[in-house]
Amino acid sequence: MVSRVVFGRGSFSQLEDIIAPKRLSVSAPFIFLVDAVFEKKATLSGRIPLAYDDKVIFISADEEPKTSQVDALVEEIILTCKQRPSGIIGIGGGTIMDMAKAVAIMITNEGESKDYQGWDLVKNPAIYHVGIPTISGTGAEVSRTTILTGPVRKLGINSDYTPFDQVILDPELTKGVPKDQWFYTGMDCYVHCIESLNGTYLNAFSQSYGEKALELCKEIFLDDTLDEKESADKLMMASWHGGMSIAYSQVGVAHAMSYGLGYLLGVKHGVGNCIVFEHLEEYYPEGVAMYKKMRAKHNITIPQGICTNLTDEQFNIMIDVALSLEPLWENAIGKNWQKVMTREKLRALYSKM
Repeated sequence: MVSRVVFGRGSFSQLEDIIAPKRLSVSAPFIFLVDAVFEKKATLSGRIPLAYDDKVIFISADEEPKTSQVDALVEEIILTCKQRPSGIIGIGGGTIMDMAKAVAIMITNEGESKDYQGWDLVKNPAIYHVGIPTISGTGAEVSRTTILTGPVRKLGINSDYTPFDQVILDPELTKGVPKDQWFYTGMDCYVHCIESLNGTYLNAFSQSYGEKALELCKEIFLDDTLDEKESADKLMMASWHGGMSIAYSQVGVAHAMSYGLGYLLGVKHGVGNCIVFEHLEEYYPEGVAMYKKMRAKHNITIPQGICTNLTDEQFNIMIDVALSLEPLWENAIGKNWQKVMTREKLRALYSKM
């Protein structure tokens, strides 16, 4: 679990006080990885508490994070810093959260980040790392994984060393998020709840978080009485609880198939979940029905026909990526999932998208 968390409007202003005791020396900088959307927005970038040799690196979140990006960032940090950094501070959405966690891990572990895609492969603790989400829904601020696209797969670095040491949850930072993006990331949280609560890995611990997150999602996306501030506060909490739920259970069919879309076509994770979830009535009938109600209420258009012109080879790549995520399928279907989810069935599902 994340050992320390601060929540509240304006809590970003506490960042300087929070990280100051963690500074190792004046030559050991904090590295701030910040979503490039804030590069010209002094309302946030101008508030970053820089001192000594601290450095801000702006990162585009237009594409899903890649292992090659992580390795390049780690090399840049090692070559330009006099000493090992005091810590990595990620400020942004799920992409930046995952990049910050991965960079913090790779500074203390040899090799390339692709070597650690999988479960419990990390040997050395990461350096101190802080997550400050500026959009809610992905749960990346609380999860024990980093979702990275590597040369052969899209898979997270899942380990006990992955979670942030400190998270700052300031709903004010989510103001101004475009509506489509707000919906896609919010649905990532909603799908987390549905897949966790309907999975074979479900336990009382994950259930308690999943049920609360689902309750909040219903309020946020179906209740007309919430004002903008209440909605933002609740979605930030839903994201946290949804992330906690899957941290102690697992996701399922939508995420497995979304990873296939992301790896081959570069589809952003939240959008990919929505594209896939449209066609999963067989597995999550009540969840899909409610999702479609939410989508219609907010007048969101989901991309169609993205798999129409794919070749057999491309379909096989997506299928291979999806089927490689065995824990997700076991959670969704059970230990005999391979008898149920055949390549032919996956191909038929992808063909609808």
